[in-house]
Amino acid sequence: MELKDLIPIMHLCEHYSVKTSFFDKLHEEGLISITTFEQTSYLHQDKIRDVEKMIRIHQELNINTEGIDAVFNLLQKIDILQNEVNKLHDRLRLYESDF
Repeated sequence: MELKDLIPIMHLCEHYSVKTSFFDKLHEEGLISITTFEQTSYLHQDKIRDVEKMIRIHQELNINTEGIDAVFNLLQKIDILQNEVNKLHDRLRLYESDF
């Protein structure tokens, strides 16, 4: 993992108007992975979309980090099921087009 792929947590706190403790709690819950290098905490850029969802859940719905864990897991399961439905729908189209 290269430093160029990491975003300082402090920048994210300023951008999203959240405290560093929010990211610490997400890390404690196992929702994000924080990398520390030279006393600076970083988040990998690939996780920004997930973190934005978590921040919206926290700010707009006033849900704590334990609740965010539950909601986020449910959202991930919904995505998996939706992908499965799409695949099955595509397979069904194949069979219907044969008739």
